[in-house]
Amino acid sequence: MDVLPRVYLTAPNSDTEQRVLAHWFTQHPDPAGAPPESVEITDASFADLARRDDDPLITPLRVVWLPGEHDGRGARHLRELLSPRDPLHPATATQRRLLRTEPDRCVVLEGTPARLSDLRRRLENTGGGSLPDYIRRQAALTLERAERTVLGTQYKVSRFVVDEITDSNRFSEGIRALAARLGMTVADADRQARGALEEMVAAQSRRAIALWDQLGRYFSRAYRLDLDAERFDELRELNKEHSLVFLPSHRSYLDPLVLRPALVAGGLPLNHVMGGLNVSFWPIGPISKRSGTVFIRRKMEGDEVYKWTLREYMRYLLTKRFNLEWYIEGGRSRTGKLRPPRYGLLTYLAKAFRSSQVPDVYLVPVSITYDQLYEVSAMAAEAHGQIKQKEGLRWLVGYVRAQGRRRGVAHVTVGRPLSLAESLGTESDHDDRLRLAIQKTAFEVCHRINEVTPVTASSLVMLAFLGIEDRALTVPELGALLGPMVDYITSRSLPTAGDVDLTNPQVIRSALITHVDSGVLRRFDKGTERVYYLGSDQHLVAAFYRNNIIHFLVVRAIAEMVLQAAVDERFTDPVVDGWAEALRIRDLLKFEFFFSDKDTFREELRRELDLIEPQWSKALTDPRHADRMLAEVQPYLGHRVLQPFLEAYGVVADQLLRVPANRQFDEKAFMTGALALAEQRRLRQQIASSESISAELFATALAVARNRDLVDPGGDDLIARRVEFATEVRVLIDRVHRIRALAHQSLDLVEGLRVEPGA
Repeated sequence: MDVLPRVYLTAPNSDTEQRVLAHWFTQHPDPAGAPPESVEITDASFADLARRDDDPLITPLRVVWLPGEHDGRGARHLRELLSPRDPLHPATATQRRLLRTEPDRCVVLEGTPARLSDLRRRLENTGGGSLPDYIRRQAALTLERAERTVLGTQYKVSRFVVDEITDSNRFSEGIRALAARLGMTVADADRQARGALEEMVAAQSRRAIALWDQLGRYFSRAYRLDLDAERFDELRELNKEHSLVFLPSHRSYLDPLVLRPALVAGGLPLNHVMGGLNVSFWPIGPISKRSGTVFIRRKMEGDEVYKWTLREYMRYLLTKRFNLEWYIEGGRSRTGKLRPPRYGLLTYLAKAFRSSQVPDVYLVPVSITYDQLYEVSAMAAEAHGQIKQKEGLRWLVGYVRAQGRRRGVAHVTVGRPLSLAESLGTESDHDDRLRLAIQKTAFEVCHRINEVTPVTASSLVMLAFLGIEDRALTVPELGALLGPMVDYITSRSLPTAGDVDLTNPQVIRSALITHVDSGVLRRFDKGTERVYYLGSDQHLVAAFYRNNIIHFLVVRAIAEMVLQAAVDERFTDPVVDGWAEALRIRDLLKFEFFFSDKDTFREELRRELDLIEPQWSKALTDPRHADRMLAEVQPYLGHRVLQPFLEAYGVVADQLLRVPANRQFDEKAFMTGALALAEQRRLRQQIASSESISAELFATALAVARNRDLVDPGGDDLIARRVEFATEVRVLIDRVHRIRALAHQSLDLVEGLRVEPGA
């Protein structure tokens, strides 16, 4: 039986590695007992290898030097991290020393062999380029995979990405078609596409990865990581066959640095993180790009070549089974709750997936929340109209310094993975139904993020302090407020961060102290007893933490509003009338919250009413019974959840009445006027808190008005419809104010019980 000739490909970086390979060859002779045939990739004879007709089995070899043990501290380790060299390929002098003192750290790796005929056929199938260049790239890639067996699964480095994409037949054909469609020369289209690839492709290096990990730990040192690892077994199993696309909530610039060690701890490779060019400044940009960040332009309108290139790059990543990551909200939440999803990258992903031969891709929702965040105060100022500080080196220095104080826990929870193939179905790429499928997919991801976002003691404390005007609370009053809230959370089996026991007073006390230390809460000790209150202009900051869990509470708040409507309107059919009222509120707030579909929403509303009064459908036929039900609600959540949104919507509705119906709408001037009107109402105590003075809330309210065709000029009945809109909002504000009054009466009872007789 004939034995296939074998040729070893080598690329020694030094004389030391040359000697190591020579020794290795003596230990692995050919069948005749002679040293095996080898060719250096840099030799002139390498080109001759590609012309051979005896079909040799080509096996790439590489010498690597295993990292030594270290404790992660000290000047020597820092120098190693800052060195541009790959940790597996040290300097020549270091190699000589290691071979003499620690020879076990020197290893010869074998890549997966391939016959020359197989390589030739694969090149013909994939596209252009010379056979020697193709062999060189394939050898490097298989050796990279071999190195992963040494370093672990977190490293999944792909070299020659631009060459692999641009040397393919698909790229050449696509460029020609693109040039014809856009009316440009093939050369110009090719040049622009290659330039875009060079700009966006992440060139991972292990040294940069190690440095970025060290910087990440330093930047996020203010937090202890709380990782819910329940789903990681499922993710590892899915990742054996499919790419995973992680879609986390976006609360902070720290999010990628917090998620990264969580994935490594879960045994998953590092993601390609799709980031904006606004954070590509030196030194963060170059380091993060070499550790897996894909910097993309925030605005691509009109640049068809760039959009096509991004789609092709994403297709390549899916084909190679790399994992991706981006933030589905498009930017950090300014309010603490999920923003509406952005569809751009998800659309590119869907089209890249459709054009590939990949059977499926799994979207992974991820919730990231923090006990405290340094940047919340800045975001609150932006919501009041302050200009956002531009990211840069000076900004970075200030940001990193601010992380020197402990800020509690960063909570990371993974939601249920979602099959992209099932979500898209069989819709055509050019069909409007595909656009709808992408939108539904994005909303489902957001639902799954919300359902695993945990209730934290930090957010619960803020929930108690919002909705009580500027009133200070004693410890017993705080306990009276939190007790029913904890009971409600327990009755619904809502997820809690780290499975902490919210009934434990020490847990709440710790959260209280954290907020006092950060300045969100203040403490007054000079009276008869200690009281706590919200700091000056801290309502928006407090709301950020409250809003982390608001999605769990919004249907309950609507249920309370339905009860108040039953008292006001004397429902004849509580089921029909109550449902109609709930749908009106749902429609008004549909751009603010991620509501379930109507059937599920109906069941959620029934569940909330059952928790208040199991016999609610009978009780609501009599206004007196409805009034009694409302008076006995524990806890009151309507004003804590809905009042700031309704009052902000009221500002927008009333500001619209001031806009002439026949004048072109000026959004910038409108928002300036709305902020001024809201500030005036706050000073006159017509708005409960500065939380409602928010450009973000005004923008959403304006989106609702646009959806109802109330913004742009036109139509004889525009003024009447604007008045109707303002009236609708005012009625809801009046109802939520009465729920707030009931809550205050309940709190007054707690204070009254503590007053000594005759005092």
